[in-house]
Amino acid sequence: MPRATTTSDAFNAIAEPRRRDILSYLATRERPVGDIVSALGLTQPSVSKHLRVLRHVGLVDVRRDGKQIFYRTNAEGLRPLHEWTGQFERYWRNQLNRIKQRAERN
Repeated sequence: MPRATTTSDAFNAIAEPRRRDILSYLATRERPVGDIVSALGLTQPSVSKHLRVLRHVGLVDVRRDGKQIFYRTNAEGLRPLHEWTGQFERYWRNQLNRIKQRAERN
C-alpha cells in the first residue's frame, strides 16, 4: 500500500523531522519566516514549503502584519496528535510504576 502524501493529515505531515523542528520552534510564540530560517539553519524556500504543508493540515495558523507574515502553532490542530500520543504516555507511566513497585519490594 503506498504511503499517504505528507499533506493528507497531521500525522503524515509531522513524519518529516524539519516540520517537527518548525513546530517546536513555534511552540513558544508566533514568528516570521525569517526568524524560523535563521534559528533552524534552513533555506527560506524550504521553510516556506514546510509551513505550507503544516498550514494545509491545520497545524499552524498565519497572520499578516503589513509585509510580514507570522506563523504560530494551532492548538486545535495539534489535539489529535496529543490525544494519540497520550495513550503511550499512560503506557510508559504504567511501566515506570511497575518498575518502581518491583524495586521497592526488593
